[in-house]
Amino acid sequence: MNGAHAIIDTLTGCGVEVCFANPGTSEMQLVAAIDRQDGMRAILCLFEGVVTGAADGYGRMADKPAATLLHLGPGIGNGLANLHNARRARTPVLNLVGEHATDHLHHDAPLTSDTAAVARPMSDWLRLSRSARDLAQAGAEAYAAAMTYPGRIATVIVPADHAWTDGAAPAGPPALPVPPRSPRPVIGQAADALRATSGPCCLFLGGRALREDTLVQAGRIAAATGARLVCETFPARQARGAGRVAVEKLPYFGEQAEAFLRQFDTILFCGAEPPVSFFAYPGKPGWLSPPQAQLIRLAGPAEDVHAALADLATALDAPADPALVQPPGEHPPLEEGPLTPASLAAILAGLIPENAIISDEAVTAGVALQAMTVGARPHEWLSLTGGSIGQGLPVAVGAAVACPDRKVIALQADGSGMYTNQALWTMAREGLDIVTIILNNGSYAILNIELARVGVRDPGPKALSMLDLTRPAINWAQLSESLGVPATRVATTGAFREALAHSLATGGPRLIEALL
Repeated sequence: MNGAHAIIDTLTGCGVEVCFANPGTSEMQLVAAIDRQDGMRAILCLFEGVVTGAADGYGRMADKPAATLLHLGPGIGNGLANLHNARRARTPVLNLVGEHATDHLHHDAPLTSDTAAVARPMSDWLRLSRSARDLAQAGAEAYAAAMTYPGRIATVIVPADHAWTDGAAPAGPPALPVPPRSPRPVIGQAADALRATSGPCCLFLGGRALREDTLVQAGRIAAATGARLVCETFPARQARGAGRVAVEKLPYFGEQAEAFLRQFDTILFCGAEPPVSFFAYPGKPGWLSPPQAQLIRLAGPAEDVHAALADLATALDAPADPALVQPPGEHPPLEEGPLTPASLAAILAGLIPENAIISDEAVTAGVALQAMTVGARPHEWLSLTGGSIGQGLPVAVGAAVACPDRKVIALQADGSGMYTNQALWTMAREGLDIVTIILNNGSYAILNIELARVGVRDPGPKALSMLDLTRPAINWAQLSESLGVPATRVATTGAFREALAHSLATGGPRLIEALL
């Protein structure tokens, strides 16, 4: 058995079932090994940013890693933006990156680079295989690293000669690390603080604290103490909708977030660190927590957040039933007319299917979408965790692969969608049940806002041209059709409602281009 077969058999034995791939010559032995392994599904993506973004979406929903197969340093370099998002989401991802044969590196061939240096900034764990016999062991170690709670980016660099050389054997599945729990004194401190505070208090949630079962524990604490439940602005995965514990979202803009948090005397953080402003602005705050408030770290992102909240609920003798359960939303009829972000959000709120998954990269329209869908049927919301645009479509691909029995809706801004529009081809090739809604306003609209916020006044035509997407205008419906996904363009509330209802009732990928 050669090294390639040994590492693929090892990963399959660990439970890795999917490989998102964009391979090259140096990975052909790994391609052949995946071909012979019935337990691993191979999914081709036409750009490495789609590969890594799809692995992110898969890991968020499956709670285990997909493998990626990437071609040398430039290959993983092309995928770094969405690995950044995955790392910020604390998603389990396992990268296999090909490398030149060890005796070929000194020739400095055209694709030679410092692959480890390229991969390191977005990898929590990185290992270069030492031999064909070592390759399987590296794979097992990478799986254990990726599965370190709540999830990590693990990268194995695979020299081509290690992949093709015989004499290797699979490694057994590794023992997985158990997440640490918050110490009892911390639980006691948090309980005492909630009992003693006379002013408003806040339980600030992030990461895995936003899963449905964990939110129930947070809701029990709210029932016992009156604490407000607030979550980070861009959660990796949040359970939402009617019947679930509702959480307020921290505003995006720094001064709004600072004003929002200023009302609290005590803030307990669980699954998230104290928030900071997304960017620095002249004369505006970076650190957002109020200086006079008591800040308590109940559980960090790498600690067992469910156990921490359950232990705190027990310490408070909290009731079994949670507070703040979201009632169903009301969906009054809309007047017919031009489609707006608000009317689009209202229509979506009434049509979201039970147990749907929303991949949100709507950007400027996202505020209305999130606000109006809180009372929709129960669903899960995947956000742009790291701010590196081009995530929405690939994450939808990965989520649909992980959860083939659930409808996936991709809410995608037009500008950021162009970063990874190749994902549509993979949706079509794999027959994934995804409805993509392109919110087409012909602009990098968020950057028009940011231009003013950093103090630029009266921008000229050159500045504005760098934020405009209308010369020439992009026709997403035609682009989608060319990549194999049936599409329609709509500009009115009636047309959008009809198109969305039809797309949700139809299996397989569909795209709606909403002209705003």
